[in-house]
Amino acid sequence: MMEPQKNQVFIFQMLATFYIKYVQIFRNLENVYDQIVHPQKRILIRKILDAVMGRILELKNEMVELELTEFHYFDDILQDLKLEPQQLDIPIPKYFLKEKLEVIKGREKILSQILAESGLDVSAKKYQVKPIPLEEAVKLIQIAERARQGRLRAMFMKQIYLQEYRAKQARLLGDKVADVSAAALRIQKVWRGFHQCKRTERQRREEMIFLGMNPPPLFNEVSAAMIQADRLCHLRNKVQIKHEEEYRDALVTIKDDLKLTEGPDIKENLQDQIRHWFIECRNLTGTFPDYPNEEEGGSAIIFSNKTPQQVIDDIVASQDKEEKTKKKKKEKKPKKEKKEKETKETKEKNKQEEEEMWKMSPSVFLHTMEEGNSVYKDLWKNKDESWNFPQDYDPELIKEGKRKELESEIRVQVDELMRQELKNLKLAVNREKELSARTGKKKGGKKKNKKKKGRKGKKDKDLTVDRTIESLYKELVEEGLLIQALKVSLSDYIGEYSYLGTSLRQVSIEPMPSLLDVRQLITLYAILPLGSAAVHEKAPLVKSLLLAGPSGVGKKMLVHAICTETGANLFNLSAANITGKYPGKSGLQMMLHVVFKVARKLQPSVVWIGDTEKTFYKKVPHAERKMEPKRLKKQLPKMLKLLKPDDRILIVGTTKRPFDAELQPFCKAYQKIILVPRPDYASRYVLWKEIIQRHGGVITDTLSVSCLAKITDGFTQGHIVQVVKEVLTERRIRQQSHKPLTALEFIASLTSMNPVYQEEEDSFKVPLL
Repeated sequence: MMEPQKNQVFIFQMLATFYIKYVQIFRNLENVYDQIVHPQKRILIRKILDAVMGRILELKNEMVELELTEFHYFDDILQDLKLEPQQLDIPIPKYFLKEKLEVIKGREKILSQILAESGLDVSAKKYQVKPIPLEEAVKLIQIAERARQGRLRAMFMKQIYLQEYRAKQARLLGDKVADVSAAALRIQKVWRGFHQCKRTERQRREEMIFLGMNPPPLFNEVSAAMIQADRLCHLRNKVQIKHEEEYRDALVTIKDDLKLTEGPDIKENLQDQIRHWFIECRNLTGTFPDYPNEEEGGSAIIFSNKTPQQVIDDIVASQDKEEKTKKKKKEKKPKKEKKEKETKETKEKNKQEEEEMWKMSPSVFLHTMEEGNSVYKDLWKNKDESWNFPQDYDPELIKEGKRKELESEIRVQVDELMRQELKNLKLAVNREKELSARTGKKKGGKKKNKKKKGRKGKKDKDLTVDRTIESLYKELVEEGLLIQALKVSLSDYIGEYSYLGTSLRQVSIEPMPSLLDVRQLITLYAILPLGSAAVHEKAPLVKSLLLAGPSGVGKKMLVHAICTETGANLFNLSAANITGKYPGKSGLQMMLHVVFKVARKLQPSVVWIGDTEKTFYKKVPHAERKMEPKRLKKQLPKMLKLLKPDDRILIVGTTKRPFDAELQPFCKAYQKIILVPRPDYASRYVLWKEIIQRHGGVITDTLSVSCLAKITDGFTQGHIVQVVKEVLTERRIRQQSHKPLTALEFIASLTSMNPVYQEEEDSFKVPLL
């Protein structure tokens, strides 16, 4: 561990470098785990991968406590380490979804079936065709046909009119004969000008490609290498699944074989070892030893990695210690008061020093990383695997592990036999001691059991004991409390890095977080803990998360992305959604009990509270009083207290008006508050480019994306998506070949929208930051 430090800048630099390096390790390990095929190696890599994830979360927590902000900027450190900002992006491990793909698909089928049966499926309703009577259908066809004939007739009449007009003009000109050579010269002039313009355009494009300013013509097309890589990835996944299944089968078969071949020998060796211990103890102490209980571990405590001679030495040493401690207790009684005073004074001094000095808190995950590293060095680093080209399981390693398991199972049986044998020996030597020991044990045992029974009765309260999880799940879906998450990945939340964060902070200006900073926090606080049970149990626990920002910045999209990336269930407890459902106090308790019971059983789960400021209103508006928006105000803190590290449940709130809420209970309810800002210039530039291309648009020289990004300052991602959808209709997409897109087309539809002004954005900083 590092020595205590005072300089805050030095501390942050140290933590930041650790954080960046751990992120690099995490990226590499994630690739290794995804691509390796050997099942036993994957187990080791998975353990280290989870530990690295947990360590990243610990370092992030240290930085938050040090700087008292959720957003950190590493521009100067990235320059020193010669890294790109993109290398700071934390990847989402692919095994989150791979390992439970069948479970997620099964849940989606059940959910869609329940929605279809109850008539709540919104997606199905969109594409439903309403039946029309025959007469109305005939009328519609007649109207469409007459309109088509009218258009054709109009085109025909236009052609006749133009023919007549040309004939009239020819009659008026009459005898004037056009000069053929002058006409040919004019045509040549126009053609050569047009031809030269096309040639210069082509040369300019080639020059820009040569200089690296523009991408080559086939840049966006999928290459043959990428297609081959995808094919290999699918094959690798199949091999991984096959090897894991073979490994699981081998665990059972090898254990059964060992039980038949080596089981009797292990049993005999254990019995001989324990009998030898009985005899040696009897010879040294004059009495037989007390046999350890099953709760303590039985004979495994005595003989754990020890020879019988070492066990005898331990017995002798323990007797000597007991005699010495008895003598010391008699001598040290008067000196206790002085020592207590000294310890109090030293503790007070140490507390004052610790307050002034900063020291890194001990890590929970370092030990597992060290263990994994040592296993790799001892077992895998120098191992000859020339015989195992397909990278299948190693049977010798399975045998080593299963021998220990088999020994522990046989030891339990042997312990029962040897306890009985020891009792018989004691009865034969001294019956009176055995009887007194029995009576003493029975008295003590009864008292303990009485206390435990009373405690258990108070804790276990289940309001739905008689009901199955399937019936509760169906009830929540029908009530609209368990909803289907939209399939949106976190990578769809587009943005750019903030390159001036550190330099602005050096001038004591707090920069607005970029969209990719928000995306990174969502990965750290929501996706990684929900995806991995090992990380969630030991890492700094985040029970609740608040996403605050103006409307249209993508708060709901982020909630759905969390569920998509982790395969989590989505429960909607928004004030508008729970109105009229489960009325009264008892109904509210039942609703929360059912929601959290299902969420625990089918974890990971996300409980979403939309417009969460309504739950903590200062004053409820007259129009919303019937809705009872403050139903969850008292219950939300209680729910958070009930959540344990084992429960992979995250409460996510979204708000666009946090200033309407009572700030003290509002901020206490949410452990982490993330401000989602409107996009800056860099993010807007990337957004325009990406969204236009996704909706079928082609970006050419006539479309100035930088101009659009500059003009749309204050507009959110929602505004940009809406504008692109309005402009890029099917007809406009078809016209792009002869009529390229221009910035003016998008600006026209922007005029009807209201942007987010600077004053509105600043109002979020006051209550939250």
